[in-house]
Amino acid sequence: MTKRIPVASGVEDLDRLLGGLFIGDNVVWHDDAGSLASVFCLNFIQASQVQNRPIIYVSFDRSPRNLLDKLGSLSESPFLTILDCFTYGKGDGSEVFLRFYERPEEEWPCRIICVKEPRKVERVKDAFYGVHATMEGDVRFVFESLTGMQELWGGEEHIRDFYSHSCPRLYELNTIAYWILEKRAHSARLKAQINQIAQVAIDLSVKRGRTSLTVLKAEKRNLDTLDKPFSYWSRDLTVTFESERRSTGRLDIGPRLKELRTRRGLSQTELAKMVGVTPSTISQVESNLIYPSLPALLKIAEVLSVEIGAFFRGEGEEDHPVVFREAEGLDVRLAALPEGSVTARLLTPLDLEPKAEPYLLEIRPRGSIHNHFMTHKGEEMGYLLSGRLQFTLGKGVHNVEEGDVIYLTSGMPSQWKNPGPEPARLLWIKIR
Repeated sequence: MTKRIPVASGVEDLDRLLGGLFIGDNVVWHDDAGSLASVFCLNFIQASQVQNRPIIYVSFDRSPRNLLDKLGSLSESPFLTILDCFTYGKGDGSEVFLRFYERPEEEWPCRIICVKEPRKVERVKDAFYGVHATMEGDVRFVFESLTGMQELWGGEEHIRDFYSHSCPRLYELNTIAYWILEKRAHSARLKAQINQIAQVAIDLSVKRGRTSLTVLKAEKRNLDTLDKPFSYWSRDLTVTFESERRSTGRLDIGPRLKELRTRRGLSQTELAKMVGVTPSTISQVESNLIYPSLPALLKIAEVLSVEIGAFFRGEGEEDHPVVFREAEGLDVRLAALPEGSVTARLLTPLDLEPKAEPYLLEIRPRGSIHNHFMTHKGEEMGYLLSGRLQFTLGKGVHNVEEGDVIYLTSGMPSQWKNPGPEPARLLWIKIR
């Protein structure tokens, strides 16, 4: 049997609740407000781009211009293809929408294909299967949305037939697909039929101004999170889930442990092995479902190279020195990169929480990295101490010489190269 390898959704807490995404998953988002699924889709697109995976975005509800504005810097990617089913669909071939295509294709930030007869179901199928056939590896899909398809095609039977045909085929083609459905716009029968076919079904709700996520279905996963609502909130691309707390205690070790572990670049499984406990124990501690024993907590602090008090500090309680010695730095693993491709050292203690984190990175001679150093949604800066570097951002290739400064805002390079015969040493600063 082929081993199922988890794929990041771009939202770490969702991966924890869901047990990760897997190749072949069709994920249906039942959206209470019609806008809640957007942030999860954008994080999924960003995570896919970091992994250099091709993405096909099928749009029924937005014009190309509107969709590019929504995607922002995520649209500037050679891995993204937009299938425009809007212009000749809900846009009815209007001149105001056709003006977009008067621009030269070289000015488009990504590949855009206009589907001329989106009111015909077979034309839509031919379009996205045809594009998929030109791509390699595990392709990612975002369908926006099943509700938009129904508005264009008519009755629910068209949606049911389209989905019941496409979902199994996409599974066999080794894709991961996100499907958005406005749950109030469809009958309970259709939603049940769609859930039965999907591998994953997620409900997003708003009650009394609070948003919550509930995993309704997750095939081939043994989860204790099914049918339990989890409150969350989002800002820009950041999704934060409310920590589960024990009703009898006041200690809040879990989120702090998770933060320190993540900054060190360790998975729950890796930390568990180093401490001598099970991955489930680490997961439950980080969720505040259990507290670790004192020996386990001491071992965790030792592995993470922090004082045990780092787990108990409240906001505003830190009292750190203003000068840090070289020995206080720590070798870390960059989770977004293959092991050994880049050596990284955090230059400040792990339990310090500055607004800017300095790293010393070293890229091996003639090395090539098909990802950015880290998955980070804020600003970043770099100063090349020695050697040479080249990186790809969007469609542009940039060369960096010793002494040059790199400044990134929201965009992330899709490739780094060291073309020289010597290691390239880079001071990299991640700004919170």
